[in-house]
Amino acid sequence: MSLYNRDYARESYEVEEVYQGQISTFVKSTYKLIAASLIAAIAGAYIGMGLKPMGFLIPLIVELGLLFGMSWADKNGKANLALTLLFAFTFATGIFLGPVISMFIGAGMGHVVTQAFVATAVTFGGLTLYAMNTKNDFSSWGKPMFFILIGVIIAGLLNAFVFRSTMGSLVISSISAILFSAYILYDTQNIIRGAYESPVMAAVGMYLNILNLFVSLLNILGIANRE
Repeated sequence: MSLYNRDYARESYEVEEVYQGQISTFVKSTYKLIAASLIAAIAGAYIGMGLKPMGFLIPLIVELGLLFGMSWADKNGKANLALTLLFAFTFATGIFLGPVISMFIGAGMGHVVTQAFVATAVTFGGLTLYAMNTKNDFSSWGKPMFFILIGVIIAGLLNAFVFRSTMGSLVISSISAILFSAYILYDTQNIIRGAYESPVMAAVGMYLNILNLFVSLLNILGIANRE
């Protein structure tokens, strides 16, 4: 019996070791894709700075189309297509953000863009390290954050088209910054626990957290500097 138990323990250890190796590979692949996605977004923003703002509808349609296409390709095992659409999506978001960045620079607030970029990088790095090392479990945050996200989207649309309030924009952006910081914690633990089916979908999820955090901080700092 003791030999059986010892063999079983060794076999369990070997299975666990293989599993941990797979998770480690998944995490490395995901963060490589996140880094590459950010580079693609920066390249897109550089090009987009020379373009005029495209309004709200066109970017939304293009980005949603690329996201749905990416999800479809990933679920159907078309890894190369999913990867291509990931970089197309991040490049496109950069292009659409470029004119906004250009407006800040043209208004003499280029330093605001730099501050938002640095603040986003520091926040992302700090929260990632915390999520990887803490014993706290953020897995229960998913549903509450989703409902808050829906509320933020509705409030943002109402403020953009109805109220047009600077204070409202500041409040919404502040809530968004906190929300997407929480999403970084949540998704980091999902990534290191292997909760995602593929590195591509894990990468695009984290990229959206970083992008929305940057946009929120950019708006907050922009309002603060105008005031």
